[in-house]
Amino acid sequence: MKIKLLVLVLLFSSSEFAFCQRSLAEYIEIAKSNSPLITDNLTQVKANEIEARRIKAEFTKAKIDATANYLFSPIINRDGGKSSFQANPDNATEYSGYDLAYSNGGTYQAMLSVTQPLFNGKRYESASELLTANSLIAENTAQLTAHDLEKVIGDQYILCSQDLMQLEYINSMLSILEKQKSILELLVKNSIYKPSDLTLLNIEHQNLLIQQTTFSANYARDLLDLRILSGINDTSTVNLLPPNLVLNNSDKNSDFLEKYRLDSLNLVAQQNSFELKYRPQFNLFGNTGLNAVYAPTIPNRFGFSAGLSLSYPIFDGGQRNLNQEKTKVLQRSVAFGKENFQNQNLVRKTKILNELASFQNKMTTTNEQLKDYALLIESYKKEILSGQLTIINYLTVLKNMATAQRDYILLHSQEQLLINTYNYWNW
Repeated sequence: MKIKLLVLVLLFSSSEFAFCQRSLAEYIEIAKSNSPLITDNLTQVKANEIEARRIKAEFTKAKIDATANYLFSPIINRDGGKSSFQANPDNATEYSGYDLAYSNGGTYQAMLSVTQPLFNGKRYESASELLTANSLIAENTAQLTAHDLEKVIGDQYILCSQDLMQLEYINSMLSILEKQKSILELLVKNSIYKPSDLTLLNIEHQNLLIQQTTFSANYARDLLDLRILSGINDTSTVNLLPPNLVLNNSDKNSDFLEKYRLDSLNLVAQQNSFELKYRPQFNLFGNTGLNAVYAPTIPNRFGFSAGLSLSYPIFDGGQRNLNQEKTKVLQRSVAFGKENFQNQNLVRKTKILNELASFQNKMTTTNEQLKDYALLIESYKKEILSGQLTIINYLTVLKNMATAQRDYILLHSQEQLLINTYNYWNW
């Protein structure tokens, strides 16, 4: 385990290592293309388009069927005092077998039937509207999923960026301390400083190496989590570009509200589809072919028939009114959900903006502190060369500067997270 961490440290600290830079936008696009939920919803849209064509054929096109039946129903005829087996009985009175009034001794059918629905345009239109509503909901779900991914990937990317910023700062601190160690070693040899001062510097150097190893491991872990979320099959090391998110100040109507509009549209489409069962259904039908019950007469039993059918519901226990009432209840629920979201989202965005302003003020102050610390460290370097500064004081300032830098990195990450959250809700 120690060897692996050492390798990570070397990879991040070596200037000769060639990193492959990747941006937040790239990870978001890859995550969208690899999302099973987005793929499923877009596939459902295509399936609904095919289903719409099938329903059109069902409601408006003629249906042609070929049917064939053969029923063999022989009897034992005992007319005239003699028993005989007859496959096609004719006018038997004394017999054993199925009643001729039921079976006619057999049935021979081979027919072509045509059924043409009439006046079904409204039915097809209603079914098509319902499928369209379902497709729009699936498309909107895919868009919401993509937007959710932007938020999730953005948060994880910012966490990775925070790890990198901490690692970069630790590397810069190590560089400062290593240069100072080289100088202090000479000063100790010249008896300007004591060996214990050099020991203190070595201890702090070791602490920084431990932190470097920790941040390297954190970055490797968080980067793998980012790839898991994005569906990327890759374990190589990459150097991520800073996210640099900015506030989306658009004041257009929220795209989150589209869900409520589509839910309401779907309820209306469902109600219209249900209402169609109370419309009269007309069908024109016809058939042609063979229809015989006595084998010897088969050559003369080819013909055709045609007709018109009508079905109309009279009473079903008041289901129509009950379904209308249910639809109204569900529509009120959708309207309530929309209003509640709008109220909550307004307060939510205001809260985020207030937090963001507070973090930005803290960042400004911390940044000024870091500038002062940088000047102080440069001044202390000169004092160390002349032996005028204790190493304890130098290390104290160095630690305070490291703490301030850590605070600045955390504030910067929190600022980016708040911007990412605000942009998520202001969509």
